[in-house]
Amino acid sequence: MKKEVYDIGGMHCAACSSAVERVTRKLPGVESSDVNLPLNRLTITYDEDKTSSQDIISKIERAGFSAKIRPIEGKSSFGVSPATSSASEEVSLLQEKRSLVTSAIFAGLLLALSMGHMIIPGFPVPDIISSDTHPVNMAILQMILAIPVLFLGRRFFTRGFSSLFRGNPNMDTLVALSASASFIYSLVTTFLITDSPHLVHNLYFESSAVVVAFVSVGKYMEANSKEKTKGAITKLMELAPETAILVDEDAQKEVSSSSIRPGDIVLVKAGARVPLDGIVVSGSGSINEAMLTGESMPVAKGEGSEVIGGSVSVDGVLYVKVTRTGDDTVLSQIIRFVEDAQEKKAPISRLADKVSGVFVPIVMAIAVVAAAIWFIVGKDFFFAIKIFTSVLVIACPCAMGLATPTAIIVGTGLGASRGILIRSGEALETAHKVSVAILDKTGTITEGSPIVTDIISDDQDALMQVGFSLESLSEHPLAKAVCSASNEMGISEAEPITGFENVGGRGVSGFNADGSRVLAGSPTFMKEMGVDISQHEKDIKSLQGMGKTVICVALDDTSLGIIGVSDQVRQSSRLSMERIKSIGIKTVLLTGDNRAAAEHIGDIVGVDEIVAEVLPTEKANVVKRYQDGGEIVMMVGDGINDAPALACADIGCAIGSGSDIAIDSADIVLMNSDLCDVARAITLSRLTIRTIKQNLFWAFFYNVLGIPIATGALYPSFGILLSPMVGAFAMSLSSLFVVSNALRLRRKEI
Repeated sequence: MKKEVYDIGGMHCAACSSAVERVTRKLPGVESSDVNLPLNRLTITYDEDKTSSQDIISKIERAGFSAKIRPIEGKSSFGVSPATSSASEEVSLLQEKRSLVTSAIFAGLLLALSMGHMIIPGFPVPDIISSDTHPVNMAILQMILAIPVLFLGRRFFTRGFSSLFRGNPNMDTLVALSASASFIYSLVTTFLITDSPHLVHNLYFESSAVVVAFVSVGKYMEANSKEKTKGAITKLMELAPETAILVDEDAQKEVSSSSIRPGDIVLVKAGARVPLDGIVVSGSGSINEAMLTGESMPVAKGEGSEVIGGSVSVDGVLYVKVTRTGDDTVLSQIIRFVEDAQEKKAPISRLADKVSGVFVPIVMAIAVVAAAIWFIVGKDFFFAIKIFTSVLVIACPCAMGLATPTAIIVGTGLGASRGILIRSGEALETAHKVSVAILDKTGTITEGSPIVTDIISDDQDALMQVGFSLESLSEHPLAKAVCSASNEMGISEAEPITGFENVGGRGVSGFNADGSRVLAGSPTFMKEMGVDISQHEKDIKSLQGMGKTVICVALDDTSLGIIGVSDQVRQSSRLSMERIKSIGIKTVLLTGDNRAAAEHIGDIVGVDEIVAEVLPTEKANVVKRYQDGGEIVMMVGDGINDAPALACADIGCAIGSGSDIAIDSADIVLMNSDLCDVARAITLSRLTIRTIKQNLFWAFFYNVLGIPIATGALYPSFGILLSPMVGAFAMSLSSLFVVSNALRLRRKEI
C-alpha cells in the first residue's frame, strides 16, 4: 500500500471535503481517504497496482477541485518555504480584503437606499430615484448597485453551480441559489413595475447583495482565523535556518543549509541557530532548545554533546560535525509528526462527517418544500422566495466541518510547542479517557543511567574482568554500568566470549577462551542455571532492601561475587506522580527488578501500585490485565523492551530520550523527558476534546435551531420571520465561532 498526501484547491465547506472523500474512495484499491478541511489536505492510502496518482488527481478534478501531490523529500516535504507560503497567503488575503471593502460600500449604499426609510423615518432620498415618484429608477439603481457585489462574489456562483451540476452541492451552492433566486425575482419584478408601481416594495436586490457580502466577510474572517490555527507548524518550519557557516580546511564560508552533508563541520556562533543535527567536536556554550523540547532553561553543551538543528546558541562558540540532514533531522521528524497528527481524524468527527455528506441536499430539499408549502397555503410568491432564500443561507455545513479538525490542529500545535508530540487525532481523543498510567522504572521514573555502588567478592578484579567481558556484549543500561566501573578499575580489554546469549530480563551467558561457562545476571537467573549463591544471600537481601539491583557473576558453577547497581530517581518523578494523581489518574510502577528494590523506588516517588519482577515479554500482559479490568491504560516507557507494552496500551507514551523503537511504538512522545508532561498531555487531551464537543454542539444546535426558524415555523404563532440577510450574518458567525473557540486553546495553561 502507498500513502500520499495531496493539497486540494477549491474546498470551502464540509460538503466539499465529503465530496473529495466520496469520489476518491470509489477508486479501485483505495484503502482509506481522509480530508483535513482547515489544512485543505487529502491523505490517501491505495494499492499502486490498481490505482495511480494520476487517477486520483483526475477523479478529484472531475469533481470540481484541484489536486497536487505534496513533495516528500527534504525540506520540501513541508511544502513551500515558510516565507513564500506566508507571502502568498498575505497577498491573497490582501486582495480579498480590497474586494470586501468594495462590496461593503456598494452593499451599504444599496441597503441604505432600499431600507433606510424603515430604519430612519424621513430618510432623505432624491426625488429622481424616489420609490413613490420614480419607482422604475429606484429599481434600476438598486440593480446597478447589486451587480458589482455579485460580480466580486462571483466565485460563489461559479463554484456553487459547478458543484451542483456535478452532483456535489456545497455551501457555495446554497449561497449561489439563494442570491440568484433573489436577484432573478427582483429583475423580473423590475420589468413589471411600469404597470404595477407598488411592486417596487417587493424588490429583493439588497438581499442578494448583502447575503453575498456577509458571507464573503465571514469567509475572509474564517480564512484569517484558520491561518492562525496553523501557527505551530509555521513556527517549527521557521526554526530551520536557510544558511550555515561551513568550516572547510580552516576557511569559513556561508552556504545554503540544504548543501550541507553529513560529516561536514559547521560553526555556530552565539545568537545563531544550529543549522542541522550534529555532535560538538570543539568549543562549548549553552543551547536553547525550548521550541523543540519545551525545556525553558538553556542546556550546556561541550565536546561530544549532541545538538539539534533549529535550536539557538545562547553563548559560546561551537564547532559541530553534522550527523543528520533533510528528513532525518529531529526538527523534520517533529514537523512530520505534528503534520501526521493534524491530518488524521479523531473518531469523534465521524458523526459530523456523515451529516456533512448529505447536509446540503437535505437543506435544498427543505428550502424547496418550505417555500412550496407557504405558497400553497396562500402566501404570495414574494413570501415563498424569502423563505426559500432564508433556509439556504442560514444553513452552515462549514461549522460542522471545522468543529473537530481546527481543535485538533490547535491542540497538537500547542502540545508540540510544549515538547509534547501527539501522533494522531485518535490518540488525542483517547488520552482524555485514561484512568491508569503504568510507568516503566528504568529510564522513565529513574534516569536510566545506573552506576555500580557495591562490589562484594574475594577477588574483585577477577569478578569485574568476567563481568566486563560479558556485559560489553550487551546494550542493557546495567551492563553499561558494569563496563564503566570496570574501566575505572583499569579493566579495558574484554576476554573473547563465544556462544554469547542474552536471556531477556534475567542475564547473559557465554564461554571464555578456556571453554568455561561464564554467567552474569540476577540471583534468580543464577539459581535457574544451577549456581550456588547461598553465601551471598545476606548481602543480596541487604542491597535489595536499599533499592539496589544485584548482578551475580559466576565462572562455571562457582559464584565469583555480586555487584550492587543503583539508578538515580529523576528529580521530577515525585512531583510528576503528584500531578498525575491530582487529575484522577492511578499510577503504577512496572519493573523487572525485585520487589524490595521496586518498593524502595515506589516509596520515594509515591506511586499507587507496584508490579515487580516482570519480564520484558510480560509487560504487555500486565497492560492487558488492567485493560481487562475496565481501565483505559497509558503506558509510559523509554526502551526497546517497552515497545510491546507501548503498542498494547490504549495510549503509548515514550520518553524522548528513549530508543527509536519505543518512540515508533508510541502515540505520544515527551521530547523533554519530563514526566510532568504525562499529566500535561492528558490535560491537553481533555481541553481539546472539551473544545471539540463545544464546537460540535454549537454546529448542530445552530443548524437544528436556525433552519426551522428560517422555514417560518414561528411565523404562525409569533409572527417571527427570518430575513435572508440575518441568516447570512448568522451563518458567517457560526463558522467564525467554531474557529475562534478552537483558538482559545492556545491561551490555556497545561
